[in-house]
Amino acid sequence: MSTIILQGSTLDLASAQNIATQLEGSLTSKPNYCKINTGQSISKEMLITLRDSYAFDINVLPEGFDAEQTKLLIMDMDSTLINIECIDEIADFINVKPQVSAITEAAMRGELDFEGSLTKRVGLLKGLDTSALEHVYNERLQLNSGAEKLINTLKKRGIKVALVSGGFTFFTQRLQKRLDLDYSRANVLDIEEGKLTGQVVGGIIGAVSKAQFLKEITDELGVLPQQAIAVGDGANDLKMMEIAGLSVAYHAKPAVQVQAASALNHNGLDAILGLMGIDA
Repeated sequence: MSTIILQGSTLDLASAQNIATQLEGSLTSKPNYCKINTGQSISKEMLITLRDSYAFDINVLPEGFDAEQTKLLIMDMDSTLINIECIDEIADFINVKPQVSAITEAAMRGELDFEGSLTKRVGLLKGLDTSALEHVYNERLQLNSGAEKLINTLKKRGIKVALVSGGFTFFTQRLQKRLDLDYSRANVLDIEEGKLTGQVVGGIIGAVSKAQFLKEITDELGVLPQQAIAVGDGANDLKMMEIAGLSVAYHAKPAVQVQAASALNHNGLDAILGLMGIDA
């Protein structure tokens, strides 16, 4: 038995029924999504063909994923919870944004070692006044569509929400307070006399650290990693996605979309609720 979730502003009942017929499945229509149950096994090739044929998101839920048992949602920050890559915008204040952005893009595609790439990017920020961080947070950072609806709905259901980032605590801590998140973890920028030194304090939060953070929280909660949903867009999110019960590639890099269990390209973050079977 396979469960397919259809979501998006262009989704209509006729298209949903057409897909259900192709898959010899039964269709259930909800206010914000459609669900198809079928006895067929949906191959990756079949899923790609369907996605190429329609301008809405089509996802097959992993076997064994039980949304009702979800106890944690953990998400990346840059280009996932928020609309920007913070380090790129910080770099704009010291006129090195093109150089930093190029490294960021390559790292997110998985072409560069994340830890090494972050060290190089932070090094380019040496001497920058910390007021630039305030400007980025106040003037450039915005939540991605559906973020608050997703978080508020999950918290009302007792599901914990965590933010983990290869970015910086300057931003994650503010977002944690603003959104009343349960957990956050990120890199600490080293600062002396109000200026960035070009280094981070302590170990770098990369792919392995993100997965470890997920496991740390689930251990604390006394639940399994399979009871977590992991959301991200870059290659450094893949390890935490691998151990989660449901992984969501959010407007993500191609390598992440290929490896994640589900992908959202036509919706906001609140579409995760549809993957969980929540009408909100």
